[in-house]
Amino acid sequence: MDRQLHARLDELMRDPYPLYERARRAAGLTYVPELRAWLVARDADVRAVLRRPDVYSSANAVRGDTVPCQAALAVLADNGSGTGGRTRVVVTADGPAHRRLRAPITRGLGPARVAALAPYAAERAAALVDAFAGDGRAELMAAYATRLPGEVIGRLLGFDPADVPTVVRGVHSTERLLFRPLPEGEQVAAAHDIVALRRLLDGYVRDRYAAPRDDLCGEFVTSLGRDEGEDGDMGALTDARRAELVAHLNNFLIAGHLTTTALIGTALLHLLRHRDQWRLLCAEPERIPAAVEEAARYDTALQGFRRITTRAVTLAGTELPAGAELLVAFGAAGRDGARHPRPDAFDITRPATARHLAFGLGAHACPGAQLAREQVRLTLALFARRFPGLRLDDDRPPVTMRPTLIHRAPEALHVTWVRP
Repeated sequence: MDRQLHARLDELMRDPYPLYERARRAAGLTYVPELRAWLVARDADVRAVLRRPDVYSSANAVRGDTVPCQAALAVLADNGSGTGGRTRVVVTADGPAHRRLRAPITRGLGPARVAALAPYAAERAAALVDAFAGDGRAELMAAYATRLPGEVIGRLLGFDPADVPTVVRGVHSTERLLFRPLPEGEQVAAAHDIVALRRLLDGYVRDRYAAPRDDLCGEFVTSLGRDEGEDGDMGALTDARRAELVAHLNNFLIAGHLTTTALIGTALLHLLRHRDQWRLLCAEPERIPAAVEEAARYDTALQGFRRITTRAVTLAGTELPAGAELLVAFGAAGRDGARHPRPDAFDITRPATARHLAFGLGAHACPGAQLAREQVRLTLALFARRFPGLRLDDDRPPVTMRPTLIHRAPEALHVTWVRP
């Protein structure tokens, strides 16, 4: 992609909401050249697509905006773990393959497991806050929002806490390499981070295959480590099985970590930008669950996934051939006035009468939605209790959003508070 096109794409992604508004007003669908896709921006149309996975395939759900340089590709190819190359993951699978890949995630993220994880999440959140609480200033994305979800997802999977920094660095580097135009040296460094993560995951796959354990990593290996339809003994750990398991774990980490990081960041950002809302939340903490939902609706962490048509179809009056690419914009649906009155107002007192689509719908709805909500909920409760005077740091440059539709979040979130 050329530099000029990347500049336009960056501008669009830092604030996609004006484009969404124009697309909702337009007749039919809007084709967006920068996205190379038809934009699905109305709530009703987004729901129509998500309810028909047979017509709107997820095979292209996540597609990078950049192609890594040859030096970075060479690092990725020669990764030493035997797990390179492309393999299907839950977000890009359809039909029976998708159901097979999704099943252990759904079981592993059930209410009982999320509830059992909550005390650990609260303990780690408090420890992270304690680490910066005495300074009166913090950059919350680096000091908190990127760290808590990584530690929680590591605990859920059964990883050694010492491995979590490799996990966090690897998933962030994956996104940067595939979605940001980086200098060659930074691309190569990101590729090395990705390879380190693959090797780490490969080691966990081998370990759980040899000695299954009662954690989510063990659940994945036990459930997916056999051929489809195979019962009983899992047999040999083939390269194909390892590759699928490593890819599955990698995808789970990206989805389970980066999205929650983004939602923590945007929830705090918009509460602090709307001081009356922050003061209300501190005075009436029973409003925290509603604040989580409003933050998810107002500035959705995962702005959208791609879909590709499996046959000719008409959507919103637009005739689409087989193979047409769509960007299904959850973030646009959240600002649709036909579904949400006063859609551009951030209001934690909003009546819970219309469900938003921040966590998707249908077969591909986010199975980790409850875990994400719980981490944002406990974060808001903790910060409201510890830092009722929290505010954006006016001595720092204005907050800018990361140029991505995959995990929309502040680049940095500098805050200050008065120490007691």
